[in-house]
Formats: sequence, C-alpha cells, structure tokens
Amino acid sequence: MEHALHHLCRVDPTLARWIEQIGPYTFQRQPHGFATLAYAIISQQLSLAAARTIRDRLIDRLGILDPRTILAADEALLRAAGLSARKSSCLRDLAERVICGQLDLDQLPTLDDEAVIAALTTVKGIGRWTAEIYLMFALERSDVLPAADLGLRDAVRLIYDRPRLPTSAEVRLLGERWRPYRSIACWYLWQARRIILYCTVKQYYVVSRL
Repeated sequence: MEHALHHLCRVDPTLARWIEQIGPYTFQRQPHGFATLAYAIISQQLSLAAARTIRDRLIDRLGILDPRTILAADEALLRAAGLSARKSSCLRDLAERVICGQLDLDQLPTLDDEAVIAALTTVKGIGRWTAEIYLMFALERSDVLPAADLGLRDAVRLIYDRPRLPTSAEVRLLGERWRPYRSIACWYLWQARRIILYCTVKQYYVVSRL
C-alpha cells in the first residue's frame, strides 16, 4: 500500500492532496460468494438503508442467503421481503447458474479481471458496473476502474474542477495515470467527494441559519 500511495501521489498531484488529507486507506472488504453478489443485485437503484432492510428480511425469512434457499422460496415470500419481480427473477437466475455450475464462484479468484467480468455478466441483472464493484470489494483487485459509476464521475468533476460531469471515456483517460492502482485511486476519489458534499451541506446549513 505504501508503494501504491507513493505512485498515486507522484503521478497525480491533485489526488495527492486528497490522499494526504484523508489519510490511510481503510477499505472494507466484502466476503467473496453468493451472498455478496445477491446483495449487489438487491441494492441496485436503492438507498443503502433500503437495500440492507430487504437483505435482512430475506435472511430472517430464509435463514441464510444462498442459492438453495432462494430457489426454494416462493415468489410471495420474496416479494413480501421487498424484492421487485425483476430482482426476484435476477436472484433466481444467479442461484440457478451457481447450482448448475454455469457460474463457478470458486474459480473466480483465479481468473483475470476481464474473465471475471465476462463470467458475472452472464447473470441476469449483473452488468459491467456490478462486476467491477465486485472485483474491487470482494476480490480485492487493485486496478479496476468503474468509469460509468456516477459517484466516481461526479468526484472527478468536483476534484479536478471540471465544468460538467465527465463522460466514462474521459474518466478512463484520466485514470490511465493511476495504473496499476486504479481501484485505490477510486476509493480516495469517493472519499473526497463525500467530504466535499458534507462540507457543502454543512456550509449551506450554517448560512441558512444566519
């Protein structure tokens, strides 16, 4: 990690200032496996709180979130937990692929990044962005750049003082300088955006009270 941060600070002075301000890299790894992929599907287009509530309801009703319990559950139970019909269908597709061996989760850590993305995106409801996030947070790959991520694009807009939201292609071009530690750069950008937005809201609140 020391080498990674040294590299990022050397190639990107703008990011270096934020790395110095934010401090140590405190990435929280997610467990590799079915439950994390299922949660990735559940959480799409939902707030963190809403996604966690649905996941917890499922675990409460099923006992464990795994392929067999998902396939054994009837549709009414899944809908009662808060899943939409589409997400229910996506979870069942994931479960079926794991059970029949079309998606070998044990093999994923041995594959390169693009092969993992190719394997995961065969699942209904899992696109490239979800696969990239899984690579970063469950498989701890150090050089992943989810350029389509809206939060990352907005972080680039804020931190690099862009006049508009950059395109995914522009983010990829900027990210070339961060190789082979693009995942780590992304984490710092997300943290920097969070700080900027928090300070903006706080400043607005203070001014509005004057």
